[in-house]
Amino acid sequence: MTDANAQIQETVDNNDVVLFMKGTASMPQCGFSSRVAGVLNYMGVNFADVNVLADDAIRQGIKDYSDWPTIPQLYVKGEFVGGCDIITEMTLSGELDTLFDENGVTYDKDAAAKIREANG
Repeated sequence: MTDANAQIQETVDNNDVVLFMKGTASMPQCGFSSRVAGVLNYMGVNFADVNVLADDAIRQGIKDYSDWPTIPQLYVKGEFVGGCDIITEMTLSGELDTLFDENGVTYDKDAAAKIREANG
């Protein structure tokens, strides 16, 4: 196991929700990362953000780890959920709420409903 792979595994194992993204939750560096971080922040989800731009080994390593070619990547309770398009679809369909409920992740249900109302 490479150092990057071990670091990724440790991060995913030790945090209920992790977003591997370009930039940080408070300062996203790409539109797709900004969208997913924005949804999580608006819904009040406590999540770890990993800035892949800060470490090339992590940037490539997360793609290899998930066998998914793009960033951002969201993990919930150790499971890869998806990237921006998948998270957007899950948010609008209510699937993300269900995933959080099933995994005991705290979030603002009213905020989630407001996102759907605004995009319905």
